[in-house]
Amino acid sequence: MELKVIAYARNGHTDKFGIPRQSRDESPILTRIVFEPEYRVAEALRGIEEFSHLWILWGFSEVDTWSPTVRPPRLGGNKRMGVFATRSPYRPNPIGLSSVRLVGIENGELIVSGADVLDGTPIYDIKPYLSFSDSHEDAKNGFAEETKNRTLEVVLMTAQDQHETTMRPAENTLQEIYYILGQDPRPGYQDDPEREYKLDYAGYTVTFFVKKQTVFVKKIEKE
Repeated sequence: MELKVIAYARNGHTDKFGIPRQSRDESPILTRIVFEPEYRVAEALRGIEEFSHLWILWGFSEVDTWSPTVRPPRLGGNKRMGVFATRSPYRPNPIGLSSVRLVGIENGELIVSGADVLDGTPIYDIKPYLSFSDSHEDAKNGFAEETKNRTLEVVLMTAQDQHETTMRPAENTLQEIYYILGQDPRPGYQDDPEREYKLDYAGYTVTFFVKKQTVFVKKIEKE
């Protein structure tokens, strides 16, 4: 079976580090779905504006191997689970499925929020999300239930701390960065309060460290 790329995702996630681990409805990060010329047909989107949410089927473009067991970050990165019991990208077929909110349509492109994809991710299909068939009120979340609401506080360090922010991002970009950091992008097995991390997003490099339940943003620099 040949899968055709119908579109590519465009957003600020230029590096795998920091991409949300799940699609989340409350995410402030917008992704633009840009169709390939063959599929850039207005009729193909007729009626899509009537839906609030969509399913997007996409490819893990930077993963080329699989593993029968993986270490879910939300379990601390030290406990292994079967790959089919997780949403790990290390699958036999590198295919992802995300539920996203349709924010708008502009120049034949879809604008969605909540997508957990890298900039340039290939998209294979788009379908409407139907609450009466796709949502199950009695569904169980397994081991993911334990950490579904876990977030960290984000603090931007001030000049009084002898740190500074250079070329401060626009407010919406800053809020997107805060959201990413609040979801704790670190690998699950790393919890060293002295270790600094760098996150690339929307043309900025963010330097930060984590102590207990707080992310301290040390510097935000224009790339």
